[in-house]
Amino acid sequence: MHDSCTVSRTVRYLSKRWTLLIILELYKGSQYTRRFSELRDALHGITPKVLSERLKELEEEDIITRKVDATAFPVRTEYTLTESGLEIVDIIREIKSWALKWKIINAPCGQQDCKVCVL
Repeated sequence: MHDSCTVSRTVRYLSKRWTLLIILELYKGSQYTRRFSELRDALHGITPKVLSERLKELEEEDIITRKVDATAFPVRTEYTLTESGLEIVDIIREIKSWALKWKIINAPCGQQDCKVCVL
């Protein structure tokens, strides 16, 4: 595929490991917002370095915004889904529906919204 292919260009950042799960965790947060430490704790196995890289990439693509409160100690950094980031959640739901139809038997997953998922 060439650089002019929309799917190829988009998949370059959306398909990276952890990216969709970070978006999903932000979706679960109050007002679609989470702190770095909350994301790190929710995503078992992610390293702080990779989390930082993915957040930077998502910010560069305007999928999230970053807000720094330097008056707090330690400095408080919050990440929030943008409107385009929220629309990606719809795509994640479609992936979930496809997986439940074709690949994975998981009745509890199919019965709950990803926003309140505790699985």
